[in-house]
Parts: sequence; structure tokens; C-alpha cells
Amino acid sequence: MSKIEDLLSEKILILDGAMGTMLQEYKFTEEDFRGKRFAQWPVPLQGNNDLLSITQPSAIAQIHRKYFDAGADIVETNTFSGTSIAMADYQMQELVYELNFESARIAKEVAREVTLETPQKPRFVAGAIGPTNKTASMSPDVNDPGFRAISFTELSAAYKEQAKALIDGGVDVLLVETVFDTLNAKAALFAIEDLREELKIDIPVMISGTITDASGRTLSGQTAEAFLISISHIPLLSVGFNCALGAKQLTPHLEVLARKSHFGVSAYPNAGLPNAFGEYDQSPKEMAGQIREYLSRGLVNILGGCCGTTPSHIKAIAEVAKDYQPRKFQREVLQPEIE
Repeated sequence: MSKIEDLLSEKILILDGAMGTMLQEYKFTEEDFRGKRFAQWPVPLQGNNDLLSITQPSAIAQIHRKYFDAGADIVETNTFSGTSIAMADYQMQELVYELNFESARIAKEVAREVTLETPQKPRFVAGAIGPTNKTASMSPDVNDPGFRAISFTELSAAYKEQAKALIDGGVDVLLVETVFDTLNAKAALFAIEDLREELKIDIPVMISGTITDASGRTLSGQTAEAFLISISHIPLLSVGFNCALGAKQLTPHLEVLARKSHFGVSAYPNAGLPNAFGEYDQSPKEMAGQIREYLSRGLVNILGGCCGTTPSHIKAIAEVAKDYQPRKFQREVLQPEIE
């Protein structure tokens, strides 16, 4: 833990790019997703990318390796949808522990191999914890605003199961990412704090929200500052934003975090905004050029890419970042109240 925390103030750490974008290049079929083990599974499995850590582990390892070779210090596990809540779509709730454990094990194995090759540059694995496909603070039914499809308790239990498997698999950091509903994120943080206490470990935690529209708010209606305030009661390695927006559009929201946060600040935007076909056209050079503004203004400590980004994007970002110092910040130490 101290190693990655020390590095955070010494250099800009590079996070990997999109897993889904890379998996699309393999053009996996339904049969590829199933493999032999799940050949008779009762529902379609194509699209369940997390399952590929079991059925196509070599492809997952290759992608991690490509991102490390491109300059990444940290790769994320292939576990964005690795909760029992999200896996219910595929009737795979019982596989949640195995999916997360195997994803963490694969990433950690690659990280160790690459670190042995270049010991002067340690590599880390972040256990990716996605938002799930349900929201705790909003109703999915426009005719019943008070209805909730999931409870805080259910979310927390699901996140705890996922986080435990990721920790057992060897991750160095837990990353609660693409937060569109802060109540969901708070359930994840609650679960992680529970595990920290039970396992007597102090694993670092990163959190990354997502601004969903031009108003500068998350889907549940929070501004960047409100999001920060909502999660600042937990000791974090970093807070930041990812997805939804391109690098240029994300800048004003990162300014808020950089100005007001006592944690490190992370950013891993999309490769621009999607075109009419939902594809991302921004080149590595163009994206790196926009990210240079973050660097020249001292806004970030961790940089990477989200939708549409590839090892080429990460390589371009790493090349730009090496010429800059990380954002300076003073970690806040909470003092006990004196009665």
C-alpha cells in the first residue's frame, strides 16, 4: 500500500485503457464465450465479457500485457459487471466469486511477470467494481417514483462478495468506478470498509464517478463537488472521473476535484465523444494533446482511458505524462473530536 501511495506523489501513474474495446478485436462468438464448460448453459452468454476470464483467459492476459507494454502502471481486472446483481442477467450469480478471483489472478500474474522484467517500474492491479445495472436512489418506473429496484443492503452484500474475491485473487487496489449513482458507490465503500475490518487489511481504494451530460452532473443529479463531499468520509487513494465524456469536456470537473480534494485525482476519459454509430474516432495523438491540459495545469495524479481507448492511446498518454509532475496535494488527517 505504501508503495503505490508514495508513487502517487512522485510521478503520474498511468492506468490502462478499455477492456471492451480490445475484446471486440477478437470477434468472439457465442461458442467462444461458452467454451466447453458452459456449452449447455440455458441462456445466451455472448456479451458477458467477465466470463471470458474463465473461458478465454489467454486473451484477457494478452490484453493486460499490451497495456503494460504501452506504459501502464496499473491495469484493471476484467470484472466491471462482476456482481451477483449484474450476473443475474446470465443466471450466473453462483459464479461471482470464481469470476472475480480468476480475473484478479490473471491480471496479477501478468503484473508480476512484467515487474520482474523491469523491477524499477512496479506494476499494480486494480480490482474493477462497476456500478451494477440497478440504481438505489432512483426509480426505474416513471409511474412510481418511490419504487426502488434494489436496496442499499442488497447492493452492499453484492459488492462485499465481489471485493472479497478480488482481494483473495491478489489485487493491489480496489477501484469503484463509473459511479452514476453515489448511493450505489456508498454501498460499495461500506462493503469495503467492512472487509477491511474483518480481514484486518488496509487495501487502498480508488473511486471514479461519471458525468453523464452537459449540465455537469452524475445521473443521480450530483455536481462534481457534491459527489466529492458525498464520499470524502472514507480514506481514499484517489477520486476522479471516467467514461461518458471526452478529455476536453472533462476538464472543468477535474478542476473542481483538484481544487477541493485531499486525495489523489484520477481521470480516464473516453476517446472523445461517440459518433452516430456509437464508435470512438479520436486518435491517440489527439487525445494525448487534450490531456496535456490536465498536466500543464497540475490537475491529476492518475491518467488512463475509458471507452474507445487502446494500448496506442495509453502509450501516447504515457509519453506526454512523463514530462510533467503529478498534482500536489496534502492528504487530510482526520483528528478525533475533543469533548
